[in-house]
Amino acid sequence: MASEGRDQRIDYIEFNVGDIERAKAFYGAAFGWTFVDYGPGYCEFSDGRMTGGFATGEAVRPGGVLVILYADDLARTQQRIEAAGGRVSKPVFAFPGGRRFHFLDPDGHELAVWSTP
Repeated sequence: MASEGRDQRIDYIEFNVGDIERAKAFYGAAFGWTFVDYGPGYCEFSDGRMTGGFATGEAVRPGGVLVILYADDLARTQQRIEAAGGRVSKPVFAFPGGRRFHFLDPDGHELAVWSTP
């Protein structure tokens, strides 16, 4: 039975990572996410609005769905990502409605960050 307001919405995102502590250090430094550990092979993260998880145990296979985050200050967010160990894979570009860039996290997962003009 679906909860009111959650039907047909993304509810949880899970990343398979090579090292949970490295993932926590990166996403904590880059975005301020918080974490709850559930044993050595799983950690839940929260961005304050949505939760997800980092899991180990399977080979890391970057690709698939592109997770896109929003930032009020695109340049500042890019600096934080790079300082945390992320690597820009597609420089900032304009699109109808805003600008965005893509980056790779330490496990090679590609994500994007967008902002309004």
